[in-house]
Amino acid sequence: MTAVTPIPTSTLDHILAAQLIVAWAGESGEEPRLGWWRTDLVSEFGGQDLFGRLLPHTWRWAVLQGAREAARRRDASMRAKAHDPDQLITLFRLGFTIDERLDERLRDLKTTGRDPAKALPVLGEIVGEDWDRDAFSSWINAHPGSDAVAAPAGRRLKGAMPDSLELLAEHLVAALAPLADAYPLPHYRCSSSAAAS
Repeated sequence: MTAVTPIPTSTLDHILAAQLIVAWAGESGEEPRLGWWRTDLVSEFGGQDLFGRLLPHTWRWAVLQGAREAARRRDASMRAKAHDPDQLITLFRLGFTIDERLDERLRDLKTTGRDPAKALPVLGEIVGEDWDRDAFSSWINAHPGSDAVAAPAGRRLKGAMPDSLELLAEHLVAALAPLADAYPLPHYRCSSSAAAS
């Protein structure tokens, strides 16, 4: 039996913040942001109002978690159209073990009682009441990138997938540029054995 290498909490937080920011930016609603998924959870009169009454202590996490789940489902439906969906690594599908650890970390953060913007400071810098497309684009462009090409499943990143999880997430975020009308599904294609882990 092989030992599982622990993932540092700082790495999990880095990836989780990126997922939550992209999930928030991709929402539609009365005041649409990018409109990549049909949710309006992280807005005053959308999910915040409902979840604020239902979950008075964790509603800020709940609306972000809901947007993240919408993003994950959209990501999964797009990957399912590829002839080898299990070989695609995306920001919302990094492999079973990593995805499971991210879910656990999100649960842990929710139980701390801390505000998401305090627990994940970069989140507070980007996610707010007002949508600023230029600020979101600047955040994307601040990430180191890798060349991407158009592929049937979305934007495929060229070259070898980074060994560093943080760098992997940063490449996937950077490949969201240029912003498109539909979620561009930035992804790496990997071997079957790597996709299963």
